[in-house]
Amino acid sequence: MPLIQTPFGFASTAAEVAAGVDLTGRRVVVTGASSGIGVATARALATTGADVTLAVRDLAAGEAAAKDLIATTGNRAVHVAQLDLADPASVAAFVAAWRGPLHVLVNNAGVMACPEQYTAQGWELQFATNHLGHFALATGLHAAMAADGSARVVVVSSTGHQGSPMIFDDPHFRFRRYDPWLAYGQSKTANVLFAVEANRRWARDGITANALMPGAIHTNLQRHTGGRGSGRVLPEQIKSVEQGAATSTLLAAAPLLDGVGGRYFVDCNEAEVVDRRTGNLRGVARYALDPANAGRLWTLSEDLLTSSD
Repeated sequence: MPLIQTPFGFASTAAEVAAGVDLTGRRVVVTGASSGIGVATARALATTGADVTLAVRDLAAGEAAAKDLIATTGNRAVHVAQLDLADPASVAAFVAAWRGPLHVLVNNAGVMACPEQYTAQGWELQFATNHLGHFALATGLHAAMAADGSARVVVVSSTGHQGSPMIFDDPHFRFRRYDPWLAYGQSKTANVLFAVEANRRWARDGITANALMPGAIHTNLQRHTGGRGSGRVLPEQIKSVEQGAATSTLLAAAPLLDGVGGRYFVDCNEAEVVDRRTGNLRGVARYALDPANAGRLWTLSEDLLTSSD
């Protein structure tokens, strides 16, 4: 099956991708949309006429972002709702409060390479936030997305997934020595696997799910990694926030991706499958697209969430 190619690329911006797209009457949720590529994605989608909900942990920051989006886009259908992805009760409250159909869910929020931390349930924080919280959110909103018949789930992953496959026997580092980058890599692999399995399970409902690498962007996500001085990427690999939001916007809104799911995109195009680390921010590891791994992770995620009730 040929890789999907689009007219957009590394330097494309979210605004360029959204130009000419009409999502009037469509309802969108973007997690982590008070800053960084989350708010840039929300802004681009608001320009299409969509009804956009910013799902944020910090309500004050979310309200400020919404005020700015309304002022800059002229779209008054921008809302704010509280969501702490590391807290199952917060996710459940968000789901319970949702009314009506949902057309696009952008799983954007995340943490990167943070110091060793665990949730009240004993879950490693990066896995809990980046994967389990979004898993609970998406499965909780499944009926709302199925009501549309053509909904999309967009999952922000990272080339960091090449740093670790999913370690099913020890996802929470109870036996392994904790390493922030291995934990991050595992959580980002989980993001891709979720998209693969959600796409398979929910195809009958008309729901498609895709994952993506936004690129190397300087945002609050890098607060634990040294930021601009970390030296982990070359200067020419750095994108602006608007460029970083382009691939998310493409997967959320572009008509040319109608019916497309279970894939991983970089720079607005489908990535090639690789069998070793690329070192260039491109490519998707074969283990991250493996259907057996995806099904196993889904079962593990359900079991963990059920045991936390």
